[in-house]
Amino acid sequence: MLRDLSITSFVAGFIAVLVGFSSSAVIVFHAADTAGASSTEISSWLGALGLGMGLTTIGLSLYYRTPILTAWSTPGAALLVTSLSGIPLAEAIGAFLLSAVLITLSGVTGWFERLMGRLPMSLASAMLAGVLFQFGLEVFLSMKSQFVLVFSLFLVYLVGKRVFPRYTIVAVLVLGIALAWMQDLLRFDDFELALATPVFVTPSFSIATMIGIGIPLFVVTMASQNIPGIGVLKASGYNPHISPVITWTGLTTLVLAPFGGFAFNLAAITAAICMGPEAHDDTSKRYMAAVSAGVFYLILGIFGATVAALFAAFPTELVFTVAGLALLATIANSLSVAMKTPGDREPALITFLVTASGVSLFGIGAAFWGLVAGVLGLFVYGWRVEDRG
Repeated sequence: MLRDLSITSFVAGFIAVLVGFSSSAVIVFHAADTAGASSTEISSWLGALGLGMGLTTIGLSLYYRTPILTAWSTPGAALLVTSLSGIPLAEAIGAFLLSAVLITLSGVTGWFERLMGRLPMSLASAMLAGVLFQFGLEVFLSMKSQFVLVFSLFLVYLVGKRVFPRYTIVAVLVLGIALAWMQDLLRFDDFELALATPVFVTPSFSIATMIGIGIPLFVVTMASQNIPGIGVLKASGYNPHISPVITWTGLTTLVLAPFGGFAFNLAAITAAICMGPEAHDDTSKRYMAAVSAGVFYLILGIFGATVAALFAAFPTELVFTVAGLALLATIANSLSVAMKTPGDREPALITFLVTASGVSLFGIGAAFWGLVAGVLGLFVYGWRVEDRG
């Protein structure tokens, strides 16, 4: 295992956690605050989420020798922000447990894996490209506010791909931090060493809360998170047994929900960072990038408040530029696979465009609707499920 570890894998894991935390941690904070959680309980939420993501990511990646990243449910957190106002925290925990039971059953029964096993590679790749599109675009949009920083990193990326391709993203990250420091863009004012404190909240069960929050949380987590997560795995050439993976995310939620671990699922965007060629040249060794990310998630769980302040110190432009550049090769490969089969090109293009649009309907994200639109396109063009088995 140690022989498979490389500095590129280590850096890919760090970037994955940096992007995941920086892009959505504020939503988790807001969700916990909406639920009436105290500062100590919010610290417990971060601790439980970091512990759950770290253990499942490390365990599943080592067992399958596949880069399997788990994450908190960002759409689920957004749902909680709009739904938990006025709901007692104990009832919210009860709703989290119901969602966890439903996710676990989805894994145990195997119906979800059978459904996803019929997903054509062209649509999976198109969906992945659509999910990652905004990150690639953000590289160039960030030049509006931080031209010197972003353009310098872009030049290093171009030169690095030609001169030292394996360590290009490592160089980009190191130079980015150095330039941000020289331009006084790093903010460590709120940085202090502090351990997360676990707080157990005894759940209570309200029919109204479980129906109004628990079931929507399950639907959003499966449709907006697990479906894209499986699509990323398929598009990257990995095919682990999905049912046990889903089962473990559900069981982890069952155990950690009383401490604030509201929902765990497969990651998509951060997983793609660990599955691309920037993580490792050898596809069989990229699982160590996920293991590295899992270690960082464990540290996040132990030092919740400290890590929050550390990641918040990085300027947004630096985070999105490094992530976007790390994902360019994956985006290009996904588009290539999506457009490879002539008969699938238009449905794949539809999937890509709908996913990239970011449209959200009924609380379910664009990746799900992109697949729906793409499958509809395939049916219109004479596609049948049994033909694609």
